Amino acid sequence: MEFFSNEMKDTISLGKKLGGILKSGDIICLLGDLGTGKTHFVKGIAEGLDIVDNITSPTFSIVNEYHSGRLNLYHFDVYRVNDPDEIEAIGFDEYIFSDAVSIIEWSNYIEELIPEEHIEINIEKDISQGINFRKISINYCGDRYDYIKELIKK
Repeated sequence: MEFFSNEMKDTISLGKKLGGILKSGDIICLLGDLGTGKTHFVKGIAEGLDIVDNITSPTFSIVNEYHSGRLNLYHFDVYRVNDPDEIEAIGFDEYIFSDAVSIIEWSNYIEELIPEEHIEINIEKDISQGINFRKISINYCGDRYDYIKELIKK
């Protein structure tokens, strides 16, 4: 499923729509080059989860935890992870197999640790369409996410 964003607010808005329908234990793998708007998308998801905290990229801490919404949110950034053992050491399984929503930026770096059932979102720039143009592709891996497919289109 593809969506298009012409402005940062469109990216945030799509994230908010998704966040509004996510359920306990959902896992989102977020891919895209530096500067494509991954953290803005996460800000939107957090809004949809009614999280009031300031959302920042966990680049240097690996994971940021947010507990102020209708569901907890664990936001991972594994860009600087050199070895999957490094992320396992922080209790990765306990995070992603909890009742929180987990978002993993740069999940391709630790793909062997990602559960089979997850949502994969890829954000791509297309400067030929405009400086802020983004193509946001959403793929649902596993039957768990059938509930989202129709709701996100509305």
